[in-house]
Amino acid sequence: MSDIFTRRDYLVFQNASLLDRPDPDLPVCVERTVLVWVPLAFLWFRAPWHLATLFKKTPPKAPLSKLYICKQVLVSLLFLTAVSELAATFGEDYGSANKKNPPVLYANPALFLLVMLLQEAVRRREKAVDSGSLFLFWLLQVVCEIFSFQSLLREALKEVLSLKQMIFKGYKRPLVLEDMWELNEMDSTGYISQRFEEMMSQELRKARIRLQKKQDRKKKSRSKPYSDHNGLVKGISQDMLIMVRKKEDGETNYPHSWLVPSIAKTFKWVLIESAFFKLLQDLLAFVSPQLLKLLIGFTKDKPVHAWQGYLYASLLLLVAIIHSMFLQQFTLRSFKLGMRVRAAITAAVYKKALTLSNDARKESTVGQMVTLISADAHCFNEVTNFIHLLWSCPVQIALALSFLWVELGPSVLAGLLVMVLMVPINGLLAIKSKSFQAKSMTYKDKRMKILNEILSGIKILKLYAWEPSFEAQIQGFREQELQMIFFSLYESNLWFYVLQVSLATFAVFVSVSPNNVLDAEKTFTSISLFNILRAPLGMLPLLISAMVQMSVSKRRLEKFLSRDDLDINAVNHDNSHMLSVMPFTFMPVWVRFLSVSLDINPGSLVAVVGAVGSGKSSLISALLGEMHNLSGSVNIKGSVAYDNILFGSDLDELRFQRVLEACALEQDLELLPAGIQAEIGEKGINLSGGQKQRVSLARAAYSSADVYLLDDPLSAVDSHVGKHLFERLIGPQGLLKDKTRILVTHGISFLPYVDEIVVLVDGVVSEVGSYSSLRASKGAFSEFLDTYAKQESSEAQEKSERTCGASPVFPLYSSMREKENFSPRAKEELGSKKGQRLIETETVQTGGCFSLSHQVKFSVYLQYLRSMGWCYGTMFITVYFIQNLAFIGQNLWLSDWTNDAVRYPNESTYPARIRDVRVGAYGGLGMAQGFLVFVGTLLLADGAICASRTLHTRLLSNILRAPMLFFDTTPSGRVVNRFAKDMFTVDELIPAALRSVILKMLELLATLVIICLAVPLFTAVVIPLIAIYYFVERFYLTTSRQLRRLDSVSRSPIYSHFGETVSGLPVIRAYGYQERFLEQNTVTIDNNLKCVCQLIVSNRWMAIRLEFLGNLVVFFSALFAVISRDSLDSGLVGLSVSYALNVTLILNTLVRMTSQLETHVVSVERVKEYAEIPNEAAWIAEKRPPDGWPSEGRVRFEDYKVRYRPELELVLHGITCDIRSNEKIGIVGRTGAGKSSLTNCLFRIMEAAEGRILIDGVDIARLGLHDLRSRLTIIPQDPVLFSGTLRMNLDPFEKYSDEDIWKVLELAHLKDFVGGLAAGLQHEVAEGGENLSVGQRQLLCLARALLRKSRILILDEATAAVDLETDNLIQTTIRREFAHCTVLTIAHRINTILDSSRVMVLDAGKIVEFDSPATLLQKQGQFFALARDSGICTAETTSL
Repeated sequence: MSDIFTRRDYLVFQNASLLDRPDPDLPVCVERTVLVWVPLAFLWFRAPWHLATLFKKTPPKAPLSKLYICKQVLVSLLFLTAVSELAATFGEDYGSANKKNPPVLYANPALFLLVMLLQEAVRRREKAVDSGSLFLFWLLQVVCEIFSFQSLLREALKEVLSLKQMIFKGYKRPLVLEDMWELNEMDSTGYISQRFEEMMSQELRKARIRLQKKQDRKKKSRSKPYSDHNGLVKGISQDMLIMVRKKEDGETNYPHSWLVPSIAKTFKWVLIESAFFKLLQDLLAFVSPQLLKLLIGFTKDKPVHAWQGYLYASLLLLVAIIHSMFLQQFTLRSFKLGMRVRAAITAAVYKKALTLSNDARKESTVGQMVTLISADAHCFNEVTNFIHLLWSCPVQIALALSFLWVELGPSVLAGLLVMVLMVPINGLLAIKSKSFQAKSMTYKDKRMKILNEILSGIKILKLYAWEPSFEAQIQGFREQELQMIFFSLYESNLWFYVLQVSLATFAVFVSVSPNNVLDAEKTFTSISLFNILRAPLGMLPLLISAMVQMSVSKRRLEKFLSRDDLDINAVNHDNSHMLSVMPFTFMPVWVRFLSVSLDINPGSLVAVVGAVGSGKSSLISALLGEMHNLSGSVNIKGSVAYDNILFGSDLDELRFQRVLEACALEQDLELLPAGIQAEIGEKGINLSGGQKQRVSLARAAYSSADVYLLDDPLSAVDSHVGKHLFERLIGPQGLLKDKTRILVTHGISFLPYVDEIVVLVDGVVSEVGSYSSLRASKGAFSEFLDTYAKQESSEAQEKSERTCGASPVFPLYSSMREKENFSPRAKEELGSKKGQRLIETETVQTGGCFSLSHQVKFSVYLQYLRSMGWCYGTMFITVYFIQNLAFIGQNLWLSDWTNDAVRYPNESTYPARIRDVRVGAYGGLGMAQGFLVFVGTLLLADGAICASRTLHTRLLSNILRAPMLFFDTTPSGRVVNRFAKDMFTVDELIPAALRSVILKMLELLATLVIICLAVPLFTAVVIPLIAIYYFVERFYLTTSRQLRRLDSVSRSPIYSHFGETVSGLPVIRAYGYQERFLEQNTVTIDNNLKCVCQLIVSNRWMAIRLEFLGNLVVFFSALFAVISRDSLDSGLVGLSVSYALNVTLILNTLVRMTSQLETHVVSVERVKEYAEIPNEAAWIAEKRPPDGWPSEGRVRFEDYKVRYRPELELVLHGITCDIRSNEKIGIVGRTGAGKSSLTNCLFRIMEAAEGRILIDGVDIARLGLHDLRSRLTIIPQDPVLFSGTLRMNLDPFEKYSDEDIWKVLELAHLKDFVGGLAAGLQHEVAEGGENLSVGQRQLLCLARALLRKSRILILDEATAAVDLETDNLIQTTIRREFAHCTVLTIAHRINTILDSSRVMVLDAGKIVEFDSPATLLQKQGQFFALARDSGICTAETTSL
């Protein structure tokens, strides 16, 4: 609102809104202008009469009076209010770049201040009569402010009513995201992020300047000693320089100490407000002990009038209510501050991830970046919630000690000494506990790393029967993790040390002088002060520990957020020039520098070829600006597309259909249940490799970019599909014929049709030219063609000669596609209407069955207690119960101790024997409590570790034994969530919550028992208070549990969206969609903030009601003490009221921990769910195969049928065949024909619906899975490696000697490579084998097969994704080393199986042809058609 009046408000005023609205009210502008200005205008009207006195001679001032002073105090408060309003308005506008406050918010307080200053100038002038003017002014002010006050009251009531409605709604039915309120602007991610970015940029710039100055000073200090040793400096190796640089980077070689100031400046007003409320709350906390002291004095002084006692009881209630109000206002602001800080950090990290340079990305994995927005942002959230305790705890401790000094004198120094000793001890224990947690997190990271690899390569594990080895690795890290958790759980209760403080203080007090006798006033006032002291003493060490942990997160965040951004000038977009790569040197992921010079004409098709590791994909990354540019430049004319099809573009139906046809996706979409809206599973699980590649191509083609960068898109498709894609999409007559296309490829069959070929060798452009010119040059490229591509090189002539009589590519392809089942998963979807969704939405666990009030079923708690062991559960509950009996006894003993002051007045001598008995018994009961708490903690820790071990072992064992169907239809994130978040909850959160609930429940029971024993009348109100408490708790817990669930559910998309964004960052940058993803991230965070914000408000809703109940307990205990003062001694009164003052804290803690326990225990249900998944067959069966089986390698299929699920159609339809010993069988067929299903059946990845498979006459269905799988060998299509040593990847069970392993490495052509590594066989393989090339990974898989060397070998398209050189190495080795084995080969490349004994042609799950290659080619059936599509001539194949 830029004007004082807005058009909207003016119309509302004109339209008589008082009558037209269901809730009549004045417009805001009228309330803020007219109603404010009327009383001020009256004062201005009266101003001339008052100003006239200023021009007279200075008369004597009127004397001060009490009335005048009271008026001045009120006016000063009004004056401060106006100043605060003006300052708040200015503060809101300061630093805000968009929305500003209206000028009226400046004008009103300024006018009020001016008028009040003028008025006060003449107030004390003699004969200055202004009472009438002021009376009328205040009357007008009150009348006008009534309207504003009622508007504010309405808004407050609306919020209260809407919150109450949500609480009731949550009790009646589960809440959903649509039930959440919209966020205020100040709580929205966009607003928070903008303000934080402004402050962060300023502070980061200052930090960079400080860092630069620091580095300059270091350079100056180093330059002098190095100047005399130039030769030595020059002799330092490059490796040493890198090591020094890394060491400096690991210290403080980045801008630091800027994040906390940025947060403080962004949220300074919230910090100031919350600090103000916290200070008032701390001061009020010390009023209640003084009122208690007066109340105890009242009960001792019988002649005092009863009304004083009622006054003290009422004041106790009033002070407690005001204290609660201030506390909740502080807590609300603090928790909202934490929420905003987390949102700001999350948004900043996400934005940084989008702009991070490639060099910086190499230093941060996706997992580490996700940790920044999960663990590190959460750490800042938690610390910010309690940041004011850093100054509040010392203030509370100082005030408590001051009041204790008043009560007990110098004796309090003894308690202070104990406290000083205990605080560092507790701090050390907390830090030690954190170190245990840090170590446990290290082991957890290792455990989760292996688990992630297991889930990614679960099929390989099952095929090789390696599950026991990896299970043992995980269990080893799990045991170390549990040991660290066990130590961290041993930390004792901090409140036990508060007992030692009170014991030391009381013991010294009565010992220093025989005249010091504890009376009720001193004792229970001190006890109340000790109870107040308990919170800061307990929180301060934990807060210090949290600050230490936050400092680690701060360093991690500062290091990440200060890293270099992507160089936006790395790729120029000058449309006046063609695509050019000037002498350009860049550095890819591995240590090799590539130097490239290229000029590519617009609209040309350029192929990039080269061996594995030559730098083809790195060149594509350089063109996208994803590489570190060392020299030179890149210019791209126009937009870029890089391999959901729309991907944010508007739908153009005609273009969309043309892209689908060009990418051969039309019939695929027809088979999918939802067509173009079909759901794609995680990592495209329900699409074949070729379909995933075609969807990626379609996305690029639809974008209508000017330049297309295609990184080997034809490797994953069959040859006939590749020809279709080339002709209809990529090639000279394709859909993209007028676009600039850079095609990276391993195959060479399409090279004659490209405009230019770029040959890369070791990162350098070896040759550039057309196909014919490169052939004529007789260079390296020509030799490469002659050696590895005779069949492919003849394809160029085939097109004109038609020696095979081939029909045009697309009609043949179309006719064949009509018979094709596009993928097993798609067929499954088509064949059944049951669960058309491949991956169903995860069932939200709510703790088993819920009653009408959605309460967690008790069986879930029993499940956890059974896992813990009944012995541990019974023992620790019994120990805690005995501890509370000691607590009751100690307090009753203390109450009786105070009566000694009556028995032995100060005039007489207090017997030392009685004093010693009192101190000894009190100290003994206190020590007994501490010992029992410690024992209970040990028992609970032992039981919790036992439960964690049991649940994790069951979960892991069951997951590894789950069938492959489970992993195909379940996102890995769900499984990881069970092992990560749910097991973390079981390990640490459930034991802590269970312990707190039991302790607080027993403490509340003990407190109520003490009060009832001291004041029997209190029993009359206990039952109603408990009933009200239970009623409020049930309402709150139901809603709170669902809000926590929504918080968890809405937080998961933040992490998944972040992970997907980082994984697809090159694609997002290539399309220029950073802003779109930023907006989506903002919406995702806002959805979570809605739930968090309402959870915070609902917590305050519950807290204020619980505190009111606690305040009633204080009031009634004091009231009944006043009523029964004639029959009660002062000790019992002090005992009852002092512990009643602690009920509020107990109730708050109990409800909060009960809510957390009910939320956390759902994790037990979630773990139990996956621990009871149906297993595949037993690993070891009763019938075991003989040693040396299979000795011959005969395989027989007898009417073998199989389906994916019982309700789905068959995948294989009655397969019957005999495979003789030592035969070499080639298996071919269109995509989805059942080739891979056939091999899966041999390993019983899929179980038979009918029929059987015999190997050497043994029915494999009767064998254990590991007996079967360990006797067969497979080289899979995807070369999956696991993190660990090379030796572990070859021999995880350590069955073979090093000599055997070196032998197979030599046979696999890897001996020289491994021998050249520093660690040899112990060389660490990165996650997924990322530090090895694809060819090296596939050769390692060959080495695995050679090491096992069973009589039956299965090759599942093992060379589909490698270059021809690696393919030739693998095929040659297999022919030589497996000559006496039965070999089954599934192949895309027909030429690789032409030397097979027989070829099996599958179509729609049936064998349509099965004979020798020569016979099948003469038949001119389906195999002939496949061979013709691959460019194999009849004359050539017949001769084979």
